[in-house]
This record gives sequence, C-alpha cells and structure tokens, in this order.
Amino acid sequence: MKKILLIAFLTLGSITLNAQELTWHTDVSKASEIAMKEKKPLLLFFTGSDWCGWCIRLQKEVFKTPEFSKWVKENVILVELDYPRRTPQPDDIKVQNQQLQAMFRVQGYPTIWFVNPEKKDGGINLNGIGSTGYVAGGPEKWLAGANGILKK
Repeated sequence: MKKILLIAFLTLGSITLNAQELTWHTDVSKASEIAMKEKKPLLLFFTGSDWCGWCIRLQKEVFKTPEFSKWVKENVILVELDYPRRTPQPDDIKVQNQQLQAMFRVQGYPTIWFVNPEKKDGGINLNGIGSTGYVAGGPEKWLAGANGILKK
C-alpha cells in the first residue's frame, strides 16, 4: 500500500513540476534573441499579476497545466509583461512594459499577443501575428485559439 501511495505521489509531483518548469522572460530583448535563434514566436502576456482576477484565473486554468507546458516547449517563447499595483518592479522593466503596452494598444488585462521578432536596422522589430485573452474552457479551448492564431 505504501508503494502505491509513493508511486501516486511521485506521479502527481512530476505533473506539477512539468507545469512549473516554464521560463517566463521579463526582458523582451533577451527573449527575442532566444526566439530568433529557436525560430519561434514570442507569447507576450500582458498581466496585472497582483490584482487582475482574470489574469490569475488564466494562469490557474491554462498556464499552469501540463498541456500548456508541453505546447509552449514546441511553439513559443514566453514573456510576461506585468503591471502590478503592489509588487515593486525595476524601472527599466516598467519603462519597457509601458512602451509595449502603448505599441500594442493594450487596454485591458489579460491580453496575449503573439509576435515574430526580427532584426532590422540595428534593432528588433516585433511583428504582430494576433492576439487573444482569457478563453473559458480550460487549456484545450485556449490552445485551440492560440493554434488558430499561429496557424498550426
């Protein structure tokens, strides 16, 4: 009986670890370099991590699932662009996030933009592919929408 419980615990633990292995970048320049090297688009997650209920719900229902983790590893590089009310942030991240919010005309949270970064004129251009937000129905529904945007 103890062996069965141990195996069940280890199996559930590995599922949880898989969902937590994701790397969310906060520096768009660094994430863009990785994306260009791996030939993957960026997933830009505009969020209010410490106050936005829909953002927290999206993370719980989709982003922290094994299905999402598996999909991410094959399809995108993750970038979190956070607009917290209580959590301190470095000034350079605040400025970067404000510029991207204006560039993509983000007016509400959560907003997710898929973009292809490319080097141009000594800088990096972010070419928009499409956007989405919270989608009810769990990871299957959200991923179906994301695959539609990415045309997969």
